[in-house]
Amino acid sequence: MARTPLMAGNWKMNMDHLEAIHLVQGLNQELTDANFDFSAVEVAVIPPFTDIRSVQTVVEGDEMKIKYGAQDVSTHENGAYTGEISASMLSKLGCSFIVVGHSERREYHGESDALVGEKARVALAAGMTPIICCGEGLDVRKAGNQVSHVLAQIDGALAGMSADDVKKSVIAYEPIWAIGTGEVATPEDAQEVCGAIRVRVGELYDAATADAVRILYGGSVKSANVADIMAKEDVDGALVGGASLKADEFAKIARFNA
Repeated sequence: MARTPLMAGNWKMNMDHLEAIHLVQGLNQELTDANFDFSAVEVAVIPPFTDIRSVQTVVEGDEMKIKYGAQDVSTHENGAYTGEISASMLSKLGCSFIVVGHSERREYHGESDALVGEKARVALAAGMTPIICCGEGLDVRKAGNQVSHVLAQIDGALAGMSADDVKKSVIAYEPIWAIGTGEVATPEDAQEVCGAIRVRVGELYDAATADAVRILYGGSVKSANVADIMAKEDVDGALVGGASLKADEFAKIARFNA
């Protein structure tokens, strides 16, 4: 099965709404000038909640083909949950993706695999695609336990999800030790874990589901290394951090096969 690559830029807690508009316009211009084929590679930005309405306005107003999403979602539909943002709110803003279980959410907010899975199911029920994050810390990597660690996260997050749900989802492998550090897993490191994830999905469901689910790599991805990473058979795109805050650099990443 041909899986359409996805390049998603996670802005984290960066960019106010005016900066967001400027960045999206710049990214669109860079890609348009290069005659970029949006049907061959999906491009998405994942801004802070406060930027989403502005991004929606400029994307729809200029009829851009860039997609966008949110960095988190509440498991609650509505009610007395101060500071939470519901899936229906994000859906009404036109979000296509929701990142769930990012390592920073796991570390700083104590999110468990079970909660990550619940958030993924909430996103799916609202018609959006969850980007389910997983990855190991440096201690796990040094001990050589990265595959078993990540597969345990996958087992927990996918529990209760149907094969159709998984096919509609995206999984993002991000070795924590390579996020924002300048360190990057080698293409072989990325393939080892992404390949193991695909095998596990096949074990939990079936070969068709394993073939359908897109698996991204994240962790200091930049234009200089993205082509080598994307050459690996089980890497279907990238969850890009800091490099996605620069329109020209993110455009080069999206054009990895140019």
